Amino acid sequence: MKLSKLKLNPSNPRIIKDDKFKKLVKSIEDFPEMMEKRPMVCVTDADGKLYPLGGNMRLKAIKELGMKEIPDEWVLMADDWNDEQRKEFIIKDNVSFGEWDYDEFANNWDAGQLNEWGIELEEKTTLKIEDKEIKPFNKTHILFSFSPEKFIEIQEYIQKIKNIEGVEYEQASN
Repeated sequence: MKLSKLKLNPSNPRIIKDDKFKKLVKSIEDFPEMMEKRPMVCVTDADGKLYPLGGNMRLKAIKELGMKEIPDEWVLMADDWNDEQRKEFIIKDNVSFGEWDYDEFANNWDAGQLNEWGIELEEKTTLKIEDKEIKPFNKTHILFSFSPEKFIEIQEYIQKIKNIEGVEYEQASN
């Protein structure tokens, strides 16, 4: 499909800026096959051109790459949807219902790759406690409640955590 048949969505409520846009461009350049598995969902406008309901930023990135043509499989048509369905799809396609599991990232993913792929992590340091590696990424508040006896047992671990750069510690008692 010739890229001249596509245009950006004239009323897309989502934007992408600078660094994140550059990462999107790079991700499509490095892994264009993902477009086959997650194509743009488009409709035909009154001028005969297609515009995305989902994938507007990907189209912008493809244009930035200077592509003149893309595989037909990169576009799914939704001309049969009414205006309400189209608007609903635009929003639902861009809403993030879930959230990232930073413990999973810390223990099973490469922080450099995640950052390259668009996940912004603020890795500060690594701590080992009983052969478990802990990599704090974002500020998280944790409240632990336990008996004074238990506090004595885990005091050594609390001290190790307190010594990590960027960790703030406050002890409250009742």
